[in-house]
Amino acid sequence: MHELSVSQLVDGLRNGEFSSVELTQCFVDRMQKFNDLNAFITELSERALLQAAHADKLIKDNQHSLLTGVPIAHKDIFCMHGVKTSCGSKMLDNFIAPYDATVVEKLDQAGCVTIGRTNMDEFAMGSSNESSYYGTVKNPWNKDRVPGGSSGGSAAAVAARIAPLATGTDTGGSIRQPAALCGITGLKPTYGRVSRFGMIAYASSLDQGGPFGKSAEDCAYMLQAMAGFDEKDSTSLDKPVPEYTQLLNASLHDSLKGKVIGVPEEYFSEGLSADVKRVIENAIAWYEQQGCEIKSISLPNTKLAIPAYYVIAPAECSSNLSRFDGVRYGYRCDEPQDLRDLYDRSRSEGFGDEVKRRIMIGTYALSAGYYDAYYLKAQQIRRLISEDFKKAFEQVDVILGPTTPEPAFKIGEKTADPVTMYLSDIYTISINLAGVPAMSVPCGFVNDQQSDLPVGMQLIGNYFEEEKLLNFAHQYQLDTDWHKKSPSGFE
Repeated sequence: MHELSVSQLVDGLRNGEFSSVELTQCFVDRMQKFNDLNAFITELSERALLQAAHADKLIKDNQHSLLTGVPIAHKDIFCMHGVKTSCGSKMLDNFIAPYDATVVEKLDQAGCVTIGRTNMDEFAMGSSNESSYYGTVKNPWNKDRVPGGSSGGSAAAVAARIAPLATGTDTGGSIRQPAALCGITGLKPTYGRVSRFGMIAYASSLDQGGPFGKSAEDCAYMLQAMAGFDEKDSTSLDKPVPEYTQLLNASLHDSLKGKVIGVPEEYFSEGLSADVKRVIENAIAWYEQQGCEIKSISLPNTKLAIPAYYVIAPAECSSNLSRFDGVRYGYRCDEPQDLRDLYDRSRSEGFGDEVKRRIMIGTYALSAGYYDAYYLKAQQIRRLISEDFKKAFEQVDVILGPTTPEPAFKIGEKTADPVTMYLSDIYTISINLAGVPAMSVPCGFVNDQQSDLPVGMQLIGNYFEEEKLLNFAHQYQLDTDWHKKSPSGFE
């Protein structure tokens, strides 16, 4: 059952081929069997089986919803009523959420069964899942390699077939980069398409929740359930949610013929692994064979994305994380001498090194005398990056390139050099700055002499054109089987 697609799981449940309890037990067993991946912070086995029994009753009574009875894992950044919501941090190790995030609520309403809470970089700050208070998540394709971050636990869980679906969040590539490194499909929707209410904030103008699945079709099911206007989120946009699953065109040539794919020259310059480049070029050639026009384009401000991002995101993180002070909730130091000591020690003991680094950078950028030189300038660059994408989409339907410059790197390889770590997001960050949707799709492997490591291609779309991205990816996956590959030992 763990190799079935979401549509097959839905059909199997409706047709009585298996029950939700049987299905959930299958994934619960796998979660416990493969716990050495460290993909989960909190396992919810008993709760999940109770949910599954209720789902079976709904199916029997013909009261089921889109995903009734299908197991799912939630990134531990989404508040879940009565369950620990840690954000991968010591600061929130004892925090029990008093309400559900809108994403959790919507997926509950769609009938999903939650089997656990996945590990993540602390407060979503990281590209490798090595900054978690609960330890590093391992990549199922090679346990000496990182799964990517910050949503590495969710990506590893789907790749290892521990969960058919998982939620993630993407601030600068934190869905797409781990999807690429783990050989699965991940989608970052348009900013505002999915509610951020109850999603613990890192950088509010960049954060966006999205789905992980084995395929584009799996992600379409999940996005249909997740997306939509939420009056509790002031950044949520009041736009109708398309029937994503119904818009996946099964006619290969009719769907792609004549479409224009933009290939940014900046994404194929120095820094891109030759092996990754070869795999991406093969994917481009496939689209050309289907009748797509391949057009070279330029996104000239791409080189400014990382410096702009690492001013804007830390500035917003500095503001958002100021609420964690040891007073109202979360970690509190022992026997503080006074209020200043309470603040100082609670924050210094509760936050990890990467979070402290970004708080300090952000506070500096927002301080008097530096705001105009750094933060304001970064926002001006952000506008230029957005304009690059707007101009590009006047000429092309989608943009295609690599998701990451290299496959999964070794655990510990980049922890001593934060700047090198930041460069692993070079192709994903500009998408968050512009707010456009993008997804990573498995398209091949490279060999590191020890194991095959997956490569992801990134498809980028215009605002609110998720259905177009999903269709481009779906057509590719109808004719290829990269997304069906399982890491050795997890079949």
